[in-house]
Amino acid sequence: MTSTVTQPAKSGALERRNRGADLTFRQKLGRWDVKFSPYVYVAPFFILFGLVGVFPLVYTFVVSLNNWNLLTGPGKWVGFDNYAAELADPLFWNSIFNTFSIFLISAIPQLIGALIIAAVLDQNLRAKTFWRLGVLLPYVVTPVAVALIFSSVFSEKYGLVNNILQTIGIDPIMWKTELFPSHLAIASMINWRWTGYNALILLAAMQAVPKDVHEAAAIDGANAVQRFFSITIPSIRPTVIFVIITSTIGSLQIFTEPKLFNASSSVPGGPFRQYQTTVLYMWDVAFNRENFGKSAAIAWILFIIIVLIGLINFFLSSRIATSDSRKSQRRTARVFARARLASSPDAPSSTIARLPAESHQEPRS
Repeated sequence: MTSTVTQPAKSGALERRNRGADLTFRQKLGRWDVKFSPYVYVAPFFILFGLVGVFPLVYTFVVSLNNWNLLTGPGKWVGFDNYAAELADPLFWNSIFNTFSIFLISAIPQLIGALIIAAVLDQNLRAKTFWRLGVLLPYVVTPVAVALIFSSVFSEKYGLVNNILQTIGIDPIMWKTELFPSHLAIASMINWRWTGYNALILLAAMQAVPKDVHEAAAIDGANAVQRFFSITIPSIRPTVIFVIITSTIGSLQIFTEPKLFNASSSVPGGPFRQYQTTVLYMWDVAFNRENFGKSAAIAWILFIIIVLIGLINFFLSSRIATSDSRKSQRRTARVFARARLASSPDAPSSTIARLPAESHQEPRS
């Protein structure tokens, strides 16, 4: 005798309810809210990014493929002829050289100065808030005011710097005519404005380093300089990499400083284009030569250069961070091990003396 087992009627109703067949409108609205509301919350960012980021980028690329005039508008389709013309133009490569020269002169001293200022502000100083606000004041000043002030300071005839040089018996320097002095003067503007800002970013990273590591290293006999190079800098390496990348991007896009450094010059970037950066050259092509097509091509070439430099920085920093993190972990373990052995009354002195030498050995697998 066989018997069949039938599913109760409740299970079918429950299944239909789970599928949403018997849900009320309010319950359906609650489900939709849980499912779709996160996308609604993040949608404004992507819409704004598309309007002010993606669309101008795509539109600039379309303009670069046309013979686009400032007054008459789009002309005939020329493809990549604008790119080829700019890559063969000596003025374009002159602007690339000037940009990278100013970048190297400004970025390296800027990073060193920011590290020193951050290390000083990380000490137990009086009126910490006052000093931190003080180093941020140059960043608050508008770039136009900075450029006009430094243009007067580095004036070739009546500038403050040349007056001081003549007082001590040194011939005046042609800051606005010669190549390297003009790059040095523009780099000083950039350093004056951005060093304090980067110092505060590095200071925030330094304050996140655990104090126990510094105390253990101090007990081990390391002085302040040794702790700074062995503990602080390896610990804030991701922040240092961030500062390097942002400084690189900002230095490759400088415009206001070289534009207003010699406002009386009829040629943007100096009488011989000796400090004409790529962005300033792009502006000159667009508004003085009225060629938007070539100007858009320059913008895209600069964009590709910045992306390539960013990728190189990322890969190099990743390799350096991986190797240094291993060294930092071994170094920190050695410091704590020595501190524990030194505080233990039963630890033999011979073991403590051998510990640093043994800690340099790599563990065997």
